[in-house]
Amino acid sequence: MRSFLASLPFAALTFLCWGVYGPLLHTGGTGMGKSRLASFICVGLAYFVIAVIVPILLLQLRGEKGYWSISGTVWSLFAGSCGAIGALGIIMALGLGGKPLYVMPLVFGCAPVVNTIVSMWMTNTFKDARLMFFVGIVMVAAGAAGVMFFKPAHKPHAPEKAVATTAGEEHPEHDPPAKTVSAEMRTTAADLTINEFIPVLLSIGLTALCWGTYGSVLHKGQHLLGDSRLRALLCVGLAYLLIAVIVPFGLLKTVWPAPIAWEWWGAGFALAAGAAGAFGALGMILAFNFGGKPIFVMPMVFGCAPVVNTFVEMTAQKSFSQISIWFALSLLLVISGAATVLIFSPKPKKKPGGPAPAPAESRKPAPADSHVATSRDSKSFDDDDEESTADAASPVEKS
Repeated sequence: MRSFLASLPFAALTFLCWGVYGPLLHTGGTGMGKSRLASFICVGLAYFVIAVIVPILLLQLRGEKGYWSISGTVWSLFAGSCGAIGALGIIMALGLGGKPLYVMPLVFGCAPVVNTIVSMWMTNTFKDARLMFFVGIVMVAAGAAGVMFFKPAHKPHAPEKAVATTAGEEHPEHDPPAKTVSAEMRTTAADLTINEFIPVLLSIGLTALCWGTYGSVLHKGQHLLGDSRLRALLCVGLAYLLIAVIVPFGLLKTVWPAPIAWEWWGAGFALAAGAAGAFGALGMILAFNFGGKPIFVMPMVFGCAPVVNTFVEMTAQKSFSQISIWFALSLLLVISGAATVLIFSPKPKKKPGGPAPAPAESRKPAPADSHVATSRDSKSFDDDDEESTADAASPVEKS
């Protein structure tokens, strides 16, 4: 109980940061002209500072247990690539007309399902899946369909404003708010055709797939780096630097030029979105480090983040009156389904004296082994069965 309470502030940090990620990124993108890659670069720069410079300084100043290995570095870089490509998927979904009000809840609802399926594949526990696990998947699917079907749309009175602007005073550049309203009207899902909406759904699916894979892959990479959190985080930051900064910048300068406004407020919001994503990942690492168990932390994060996202977006757009009871119920169904999947996911039993973790543990230096033993002794007040179940409950427990 004490470890759970100690992890609560860090779990709250994660779902608050991830909850505001979508609205911040969407707002920042409106100040970047027509280039979606510009906000992607800002996200990558924020990750570079938080996930590259800071870990390097900490490793140089105080060090950390663990070691460098080729396999651990490759897996951690792959995890960072999944995170960066997932961030690009969010930017594409928002840039193609998706709204944070339903894009982010769909991502947060589907990513835990992908995460659990990937974990089951890596641990070979498909045969241990029970009925409630599949019920959770059905809940997420049904809720996601409801969120897309009942998503809020602008009221009919909005077009009058756009008509009045064109028929009356002709100064679109002089009146940026009207221009913004017109753009927002165009990018509502209600105005998108089926052919235009399919790329939005594909972008959401890409993000859910990448972010759902991220945790399992990062856990494996971190384990192969001697359970070094800073080394794994550094690899993630380097992957973001390559995929979200160097490659997009090269594309903007060569084969994919696009007008970039580079308004200071747009860049600021995009940088804030990247910082929110990085601090959210750090909060989850600290939540597990302070004794939080995935069976509590993960449902809390993936359940509360879409609520924060929806509240922030509705407050910013002043769209509380546009929310139907069916949209709210569908959103609740997505959140409940994601929590159900996480809670009832198959948990491989730790075999007493099993050789599975031995190879990675045996490669650790002696001080690291003694530290692991000490940390296990310090948790002796927990029930043994609960501890072994929690250890295998999620691939990000040691993240």
